[in-house]
Amino acid sequence: MPEWLLAGGAGLLAGGALLAGSAIAWFVQVPARVVAVVMAFGAGVLISALAFELVQEAADEGGLAPTASGFLAGSVVYVALNVLLARHGARHRKRSGTQQPSQAEHSSSGGAIAIGALLDGVPESMVLGLSFLTGGGLSLPMFAAVFISNVPEGLSSTAGWKRAGRGPGYVFGIWGAIAAASGLAALAGYLLLDGAPPTTLAFVNAVAAGAILAMITDTMIPEAFEKAALYSGLIATLGFLAAFSLHSLG
Repeated sequence: MPEWLLAGGAGLLAGGALLAGSAIAWFVQVPARVVAVVMAFGAGVLISALAFELVQEAADEGGLAPTASGFLAGSVVYVALNVLLARHGARHRKRSGTQQPSQAEHSSSGGAIAIGALLDGVPESMVLGLSFLTGGGLSLPMFAAVFISNVPEGLSSTAGWKRAGRGPGYVFGIWGAIAAASGLAALAGYLLLDGAPPTTLAFVNAVAAGAILAMITDTMIPEAFEKAALYSGLIATLGFLAAFSLHSLG
């Protein structure tokens, strides 16, 4: 099977975890504390993956300068876009409680939330395609990290959207579109950067890592801390250790 097809398939499958988490939250009443625990674990998994699978690898392959500049650029761009979306009602798009506004409360929130969900999903999907170029094949630790973290993201967001009165067409339409976009992002990461020099690959990987870290801090950790404050740090540590173990064994 050609690598470009494997790259797109990996992104689509990882994005499909968002849809799986969404379906769980829509049809099952998941306690808020359980959502927080799973979110904390997913945050730890992603932090480990971006540290060892993205930043360290980028520094080893392309050097410190492109890695540092890309990491900072990714964070700045994500935060700037997130601030803009927050002004249109998408600040709490991953919260499972009553923080999310309804369409009646904020007329532009539906579109802003959809764009925000896309913003959160694209960087981590693109690096799956890039892993074929930098590591000679799909990075299983990175794929596992994205897949594992996507389940609680879809679960938490959908719980909040449902409480805000969003219908099933909106909820599953958004996550279905994000899953498809994840496949396209992974495919684009492979096709657009095939043959690129190591410094370019390092910069792009670091951009994705910076955006992912900003996303974790802005959207995942607040949900984990609110309902599991006393032990969210321990749960995140376990997630970090799980992903690091995959990295070490792989």
